[in-house]
Amino acid sequence: MKQLILHLKTGNTLLEDVPAPQVRRGQVLIQTRRTLVSLGTERMLVEFSRGSLISKARQQPDRVKQVLEKIRTDGLIPTLETVFNKLDQPLPLGYCNVGEVVALGEGVTDLSVGDRVASNGHHAEVVCVPRNLVARVPDRVSDDEAVFTVIGSIGLQGVRLLNPTLGETVVVVGLGLIGLLTAELLRLNGCRVIGLDVDEKKLELARSRGVIALNPAGGTDAVKAVLALTQGVGADGVVITASAKSDELISQAARMSRKRGRIVLVGVIGLNLSRAEFYEKELTFQVSCSYGPGRYDDLYEQQGADYPLPFVRWTQNRNFQTILQLLETGQLDVKPLITEVVPFENFDRIYREISHSASIASLLSYPEKRNLEPVIRLRESQYEGVGTAVAGLIGAGNFTSAVLLPALKQTGVALKTIASANGLNGTLLAQKYGIALSTTDYREVLNDPDINLVVITTRHQQHARMTREALLAGKHVFVEKPLAIYEDELEQLVEVHQQTDKTVLVGFNRRFSPHVQKMKALLGGSASGDVPMNVIATMNAGFIPANSWVHDRAEGGGRIPGEACHYVDLITFLTGSRVVAVCMNAMERQISETSDSASLLLRYENGSTGVVNYFANGSKAYAKERFEVYSQERTLVLDNFRTLKGYGFKGFSDLSTQQDKGHKAQFQRLVEQVRTGGEPLIPFDELVNTTRTMLAALQSLKTRRWVEVAAGVSVIQSAEPSPIL
Repeated sequence: MKQLILHLKTGNTLLEDVPAPQVRRGQVLIQTRRTLVSLGTERMLVEFSRGSLISKARQQPDRVKQVLEKIRTDGLIPTLETVFNKLDQPLPLGYCNVGEVVALGEGVTDLSVGDRVASNGHHAEVVCVPRNLVARVPDRVSDDEAVFTVIGSIGLQGVRLLNPTLGETVVVVGLGLIGLLTAELLRLNGCRVIGLDVDEKKLELARSRGVIALNPAGGTDAVKAVLALTQGVGADGVVITASAKSDELISQAARMSRKRGRIVLVGVIGLNLSRAEFYEKELTFQVSCSYGPGRYDDLYEQQGADYPLPFVRWTQNRNFQTILQLLETGQLDVKPLITEVVPFENFDRIYREISHSASIASLLSYPEKRNLEPVIRLRESQYEGVGTAVAGLIGAGNFTSAVLLPALKQTGVALKTIASANGLNGTLLAQKYGIALSTTDYREVLNDPDINLVVITTRHQQHARMTREALLAGKHVFVEKPLAIYEDELEQLVEVHQQTDKTVLVGFNRRFSPHVQKMKALLGGSASGDVPMNVIATMNAGFIPANSWVHDRAEGGGRIPGEACHYVDLITFLTGSRVVAVCMNAMERQISETSDSASLLLRYENGSTGVVNYFANGSKAYAKERFEVYSQERTLVLDNFRTLKGYGFKGFSDLSTQQDKGHKAQFQRLVEQVRTGGEPLIPFDELVNTTRTMLAALQSLKTRRWVEVAAGVSVIQSAEPSPIL
């Protein structure tokens, strides 16, 4: 199928051939019939992407500060690689879609195959959309009308926040598509509407729909005109639907408002507010968030949990339904707003001159032919010969793009297939790295007899299950950490592993870093476990918002099980031993399994001890990782995988390199092992021990006790909880 994308680095828009998405639980698979081009939002994205690097930097000063901090902590080359990788990622365009349901995911029971629906799907021939972002289209509403559902809901949410009453005067600043729809909705609420814009075509259209339309560029003083039209009182409300960088529009809105008036921002403008302008009138100012309540809430959008109607009357889905109801009854007439309907394959007629477009609403029409093929071939491939390593990848996120594929490519491994949920990311990575096939069905990787190495980089809740399936399919497996986030899935995986001769490697790359390899050698190499040592690992992890998937116990497992396992593995490697007991103490007063600021104490079989300090509340200007080893009156200090210093070692004082966390060496050795056989790079029981340690750490946090790793029970026998530190 085809999908329209924007390249952020070049500003080019193009139709990309991608595999059709697979319907997932709680989602709806839709064959597109119409999409609407949001000329405001999409114009802004296209113009940004067409700018130079300097122009992009000037528009994002906060990001520039982050880049400078990363250069100081990680070095120039890794930072530049991160920046350019980010710019290489494509952006799917479009969020106003109408189509026909072709498949329903598990749990979706209130729609049927064949229903016409409106959604926020992209400009693509087939889209897969969560149920709460889909609304059924009434029979009397045409496709051309229904495609206004989502963008109409943006205006509707602004109106709901303004809470207008019958007879009030409301100013709409900016009469683009959203502005015109907002003005119409305000009129339906019984308001007198004053519209402001500099485009005479839009002003004439607004006047034809009963709006008092004024042109500030034609000599009209907008503030004085509004005051004159309200007998000096001022507007009851102002809705700003314009896009501008200056602060003038918010200042004008304040000056044209009555005392205790309301201002709602739907568009994007400068927001350096004048306290005096707002203070003297006791003005209320609110920013409207997209389609309404539920937007950007993963629980609502992705997991399908609705807000109870008696308490949240108007969610984004109920806003969709309202727009469709107004279209069905004829109260909202969008047909005069349609400037053009363009076949999907001729998209460039719209986007080529989008910066200068005079269109109000441009629609894309789609072919009726259905293409649900989950695999596309990008090039011919042939894999023969004993000792050939052929890899299939499952997952095409940031880590795969920025780290894994560049490292894998250098090993000479044959990359045959990449699977991704949406098909787009995987396809573009396939083009960049010479991968033969792109698919949205990961089982294509598992069922391919040519593939002998499966690389799994999906979200954490899928790791154990997919690793188990890959082993049962007779594949070697590389899986990003963590190996598992629950005990039962770990035990199932252990059982399957015992039935196969295939190897599993978890992405504990840090032990393969040249710095860590040097530390291991200085500590005695394979004999490092003969003498106990103390190891302290500190991770300045950085803040991640609470609504991120990594904090979801069922999806990400939490940051401690999901990332701190790196440091448990590293200490295990250096000490040459296994963890026998762990205790964990978190910063919060309220115990939470997903705490991301905590300390772990580790007790090893050989008497060594480890401390893992994983903190999310430190400064990003400080280095991210630090390791200290104390052994036999000697000390090693590793700073952010750039410098290693030794104290008390004969013939060694320091080692400095560019930042190297071991990814390249890890994959070189993995591919060689797949080709030639041999012992696993990390013994499987070590991988299991580390995973059990993380799960036991969560138990320790809840019970406030030391917990034995092997048995998973408390070492302390007293009934009362005992201090863990």
